Amino acid sequence: MKWIDIPPVWLGIALVCAWWISELQPDWLHFESPITDLLGGCLVGAGALLMLLAVAEMRKRRTTVIPHMEAANLVTTGIFSRTRNPIYLGDACILAGLTLYWAAPIALFLVPLFAGTITQRFILPEEDRLRRKFRAAFASYCQKTRRWL
Repeated sequence: MKWIDIPPVWLGIALVCAWWISELQPDWLHFESPITDLLGGCLVGAGALLMLLAVAEMRKRRTTVIPHMEAANLVTTGIFSRTRNPIYLGDACILAGLTLYWAAPIALFLVPLFAGTITQRFILPEEDRLRRKFRAAFASYCQKTRRWL
């Protein structure tokens, strides 16, 4: 069952919940405007771009993007010089963007809930593996680069 415990599954669950909330919330809670549509679209685009940049950088450094696998190399260049978790940040941007696009502001609570879940289930275990394997290099990287933003 470990193959199903991956971040895209958690993102999918959060997106289904956000869409469901958008469909069930009262009309007076819908906050539709061209501005929220634009902001939502920009967040989705930014999230997708973060993910693409991260995957390209990881492939260039010949390491895995699969969370449960051991990294071959510590990636600290490219987008990873700005955030230690650009793919997860991209997921959160996509969730926030689609929530805005679906005019479901009350569903925005799912973004920090998603971030907390991802941190506990994936980021902390990944960081433990990286800390054990890359020791001083990972410690130095953590001092220079934030986990999320």
